[in-house]
Amino acid sequence: MTVRLRGHHLLCLLTFVGEGYTPSFTRNYHVVAGRLSAGEPIEIVDGPDEICAPMLGLAEAHCRNENIGCRDSQALAAVADLLGFPLGPGSVLILDERRLQDLRGAFALGTVRAACDECEWSALCTRVARDGFAGAVVRGAPVASVLREEL
Repeated sequence: MTVRLRGHHLLCLLTFVGEGYTPSFTRNYHVVAGRLSAGEPIEIVDGPDEICAPMLGLAEAHCRNENIGCRDSQALAAVADLLGFPLGPGSVLILDERRLQDLRGAFALGTVRAACDECEWSALCTRVARDGFAGAVVRGAPVASVLREEL
């Protein structure tokens, strides 16, 4: 299985500490975080993803708004620059411990956060990063999981 994620959620997952839009959104995010932490690969998708799923039936869901698509593009470009390879819909990557540390380091420095401008969660994410990502739910996949995926 793969976890289907939109571009800006590559940044959101770095600081997820269990807060969210609704209780069902937060429960679902915990499930996705567990799958990522266990080493499931990420497949980049265009538009709403597995994290968005509980919100899609709500009138106030912003998952399909054009500005969110722009946020996805900005995030993918920043993460691709950091990782050194192109990312777009259909790309697959594994969030191993080193990659997660690299992403969190860049996030804390602000070098991959252009997509976070005007996000309502930005202050929380800044605080989580400032506190060394204490309480962040997503953990990097253990090396054994990564090697198993490469075989």
